[in-house]
Order: sequence, then structure tokens, then C-alpha cells
Amino acid sequence: MIQRGEILFTPDLARVGRTQLKEFAGTRGFEDLHSWSITHPEDFWASVWDFCGVVGERGERVIQRSQFPSDPSREFISTRFFPDANLSVVENFLRHTGQGEAIVAIDETGSRVIRTWDELRLRVARLAGALEELGVVEGDRVVAWLPNGIEAIEIMLAASSIGAVFSSCSPDFGAQGVLDRFSQITPKVLIATDSYIYGGRKFDCLERLAVIQTGLPSLIKTLLVGSKLVDTDLILTNYESFISSYTGEPIVPRRFGFDHPWYVLYSSGTTGVPKCIVHRTGGVLLQHLKEHQLHCDIRAGDRVMYFTTTGWMMWNWLVSVLASGATAVLYDGSPSFPSMTRLFEICEAERITLLGTSAKFIDSARKSQIAPVTTHNLTHLRTICSTGSPLAPEGFKWVYEKVSFTVHLASISGGTDICACFVGGDPTSSVYAGEIQRACLGMATDVLDDSGISLEKNFDIAGELVCRQPFPSVPLGFWGDGVEGFPNPTNPGVKFRAAYFERFPGIWSHGDFASWTNHGGMTIHGRSDTTLNPGGVRIGTAEIYRVVEQHPDVLESLVFGQDFDNDVRIILAIRLVVGAKISDDLIADLKLRIRKACTPRHVPALVIAVADLPRTRSNKLVELAVFDAVNGRPVRNVEAIANPEAIDAIVLALK
Repeated sequence: MIQRGEILFTPDLARVGRTQLKEFAGTRGFEDLHSWSITHPEDFWASVWDFCGVVGERGERVIQRSQFPSDPSREFISTRFFPDANLSVVENFLRHTGQGEAIVAIDETGSRVIRTWDELRLRVARLAGALEELGVVEGDRVVAWLPNGIEAIEIMLAASSIGAVFSSCSPDFGAQGVLDRFSQITPKVLIATDSYIYGGRKFDCLERLAVIQTGLPSLIKTLLVGSKLVDTDLILTNYESFISSYTGEPIVPRRFGFDHPWYVLYSSGTTGVPKCIVHRTGGVLLQHLKEHQLHCDIRAGDRVMYFTTTGWMMWNWLVSVLASGATAVLYDGSPSFPSMTRLFEICEAERITLLGTSAKFIDSARKSQIAPVTTHNLTHLRTICSTGSPLAPEGFKWVYEKVSFTVHLASISGGTDICACFVGGDPTSSVYAGEIQRACLGMATDVLDDSGISLEKNFDIAGELVCRQPFPSVPLGFWGDGVEGFPNPTNPGVKFRAAYFERFPGIWSHGDFASWTNHGGMTIHGRSDTTLNPGGVRIGTAEIYRVVEQHPDVLESLVFGQDFDNDVRIILAIRLVVGAKISDDLIADLKLRIRKACTPRHVPALVIAVADLPRTRSNKLVELAVFDAVNGRPVRNVEAIANPEAIDAIVLALK
């Protein structure tokens, strides 16, 4: 069995010398470079802007700090980067010209569609014109319920061209899951699909689309991607017809301030509907350019594929490779259909240089006993990124034994909250089993114990993952958090402050359980809060409760995550009404309801019935205590729990 920290790969000096990170660092080693990046952030971020070739007006000021001596959290949140800058993500994404492939979209059926750089630019400009003609203006919301195809990228860029704010969900979301998200931001235009394919099956979306359309009264137009035959009960416009309807001059992308809202992503807490995280244009763009070019060595002409859906932040991360002149290769469907080698087949056919996937996929591939190194030509593949959950040492070893002997395996970790990474890869240094190589440049990442003391020198002792200093992609805030519509970044709402700054004032607390390693890297041990995180997709328990507790046999329920098989599995504990009994039929019914109302990812791996659920003395159910107990961690605040024996019963039921 491989040990955590065992060295697996070291790049040779010639390879290190060819990396963009080495070019950027000059004579500095990574540790010195990182130290400089957080002690001289003005110089560092200005250098990133110039080195990565950001298109736009930078302005003189790099960081504008606000002084709130009695409120360090507000001081952190109010810090602004490049306050005088003006830029357009569309100009940055579409700076390249010609007939080279900007996007390649592949689905399970083998369909392959491309957009050249020139085609993409023209279609985005015409789509932006059609949106503007429709009445979409700066600040309006344009949302997409689409698979991972070209149309989602086109509509995101078209909306950004005129300053509209984009948001997306994948089509495996149920109608209520979509409405829980989109209804909060009152979109003006919805782009939807008529169907999608997964695992060899075609799923119709029109019935759910009717519910979604009815539940979004703010819509003035719904565009349909797919069939031109539209049900008469739905008021829809064909997507391609809508683009063709614009006959004016192509829209020239407009520049907006660095903090102009770009898109809304969703992160669920444990109560209420998902929180709407509003991300700023310049901050996310700059972070993605830094991570792509310096941490992943992505350059013009590369071909990048990340297995993702439009409902995960890695879709946003993938699309941004266009700004580095790389081709975005999209795959929509199951990564294991018709066989576990599907992604590697695409890597060979498309000459992929960076493959992004989840730790769970790598683990599944390892257990399937495939060996792409002997069955596929992967000579173009330089980098594999893994995220979503901690990658076990066995997963690292499998990649180097069965996929490629020379690939840079970059385990990365960040979040929807920042649409970027706190820790990631370093193409100039060694890869160790089970470890993320480095804290990302410009990020004052640390691990703190419960007293707020740094654990940097206490290797392998886990604590709370934090960031001590402001960074460009701190979100503007949560939509509607104390104010109507867009958040006020200089005075964010109560929910935003509580989510990230309540535990350690003036320090971003991320909710990951992590430890430093003696190689200068980090190991993530899972979530430290009660947000579920199966396969890296954050899921709030409230979304499951809403469905489960509508069942006539269920009195109340508790949902929590359990570390299992190098990932997290969702456990649903239910207390039944008098006379009801747990059965296979009841469990199947609950899982089906959750799948229909939410997504397949929300479906619990295990459903157990218990006599009672643990609660505080004020009768509030306690998720975190159960989460800690089933994962072998000390239960915090036991004295506040009225019936701690209920926790013991749950632990026993899982043995």
C-alpha cells in the first residue's frame, strides 16, 4: 500500500525551464515567489495582469484598502483590486482570430461540433445584438438550463458583451431545484434544452421546462436549444432562429469596471434555499488566468477538457481557458459510458493537453482496472487536474502507473464561493502521493486550530482552511442578502459575513478540514461544516429536507455526510410516523422523490430509520454533531445536546 507523502514524480530541469511559472518567477523558487506574492500583493497582481496579457485599461491603483479598525471582516471584504480598471471578458476570451478551433463539443452519441475563433466571435456578437434588441440591458440576468455544449458558452459571452449577468444550471436539476436558484435573481431571459443524454438514455426536459417557465414570471423570452418542433403549450423561441433574427451590426463588447458582476453561482447552506453568490468580472478572470498559466501551464494552442456540467464552478473555470488562447473541449454525458475509458478516448482523439476530472472518477477508474497507458496514445497529455474531493494516495499512484509516467498531476482545491483555488499545482516541483502541491500564488492560505493559531509548522495536524488576506475573487456578496438585488461589497449582508467571517473575524474561513505537509503542500480531509460535498458538488441539506418531509410516512429527517471510499456519501436518517415501517419500497420512493425534485447527486447512498434524532435543548436538530461522530471526530458542544444517545444510535446503525 502506498504511503501518503511518497514521491511519485519530479520534472526534469529542462521541463521546469519551459514552464510559464519559471518564466514568471525568474530566479525565485516557488516558496520565495509565494512569500513575495502575499507580502507585496500590489506588485504581484500587477505582474499577473501584465504577464497574462489582460486586455483592458488597468489604471494606476492596484489595491484600494478601506480602514475599519473595529471591524476587520468589513476591512477584508471592502478591499478593492484595480479600482480604476475597465475590461471586457469577451475581449479577453476572443482576442484570437482565424479558423482554429476555439471550442469542440462532444456528446455521448459521438456528435462533434466545433466553433472556430472567427465563428464564435461573430455568433456572440449577433446573439448580443439580439438580446439588446429584446430589451436586455446592463445588470439584467440571463440564465441557462443547458448541458455542457457550445450554446452555454455563447450565451454567457453574449450576455457579458452588454453587461448582463449570467447564471447556469445543468439539465439534470429538477424543476424545483432550478426555481430555487433562478427565481431569486429574477432573470429576464432563459435559454433551455429540450433534452439531454446520460448513460445511454435520453431525458426529456419539456415537462420540467413548463414548470420552470411558469415559476419565473420575470421572463420576457425563453429560447430553446434542440428541437424546432415546439409544444403549443409552451411559449418558446428557437435558439438558432433568435440569433438569425438580428440583422444589425455585430455588437462590439463593452468594457465595465473590474468589480462589475459577471455571473451568479450557487452554494447551499444547511437552511433555506441555495445562496446566490455574485462574482465580479475582473477578480475571477485574473484568478483563472493565474491558475491556468502559472499553476497549470496552459498556453495558446493547448487543448483543455474538464469533465463538468454547467452547474459546477469547474465549467466556469474551463471556459476561461479561451482567454489563454487554448481550445475548450466540452464533453456532455457519462464519463463511464459506454466504458470507463471514454474520457481517455477523447484525450487521444482530440490531443488533449490538460484533462480535468474528479477524485471520484480517478478512484472509479482505478477500481475498474483499466490501463490507458497501454491502450491509448496520451503523448500530448501534460497535465491532469483532480478536484471535487480529496484524491487518495492510491489515486495518485494509479495515475502514474496506469495513465502516464510523465504527467503533472495537479490536485487542486477551492470552491464555488471564490470560483477559484486556494491550493493547487506547481509544474516546477515534485508530486507527492495524497498531497496538494502548493498554496496558490497571491493567496495567504493557512490552516488554523480552534483557537485561531496557525498550524503551518504542525504538519499533518488538521484544522480550518482559511485565507488571511483579501484576494481579487472575493465575491461581491450574496444576492438579496439584506438588500434588494445586487449586494453591496463595502457593507455585505449578515449571511455573507456569517458564512465566511464568523469563526475568525477578518480572516476568510472556508469550511474545509485541512493540514499542512512537510513538503510545503496541503492535504484536504473533507468538509468542516455540514454542507454535503459528494464528488465535489456542494449540496445543502435543506434541499433534501424539503422533499423528504413531504412524505406521509416521515415525521422528520436528518441528512449528513460520511467519509466513504475516498469521497463523501450522503446518509439520510429518518424518524417515521407511528405505525410506519422502513422498507425497500419506502426507501426507493424517497430516493425517487429526491432525484425528481433535486438532482441525482442529492440522492442519499443510504437511508436508515431511527427512533429519535439528536437535537439541542431548544429542539433544533444537530447535523454537525452527527457528522463528526460518524467520521470518528470528537463531538463538539455535547452539553448543548438534549439527547446525545440518539447520536450513538446513528453511529451504531452505520456499523
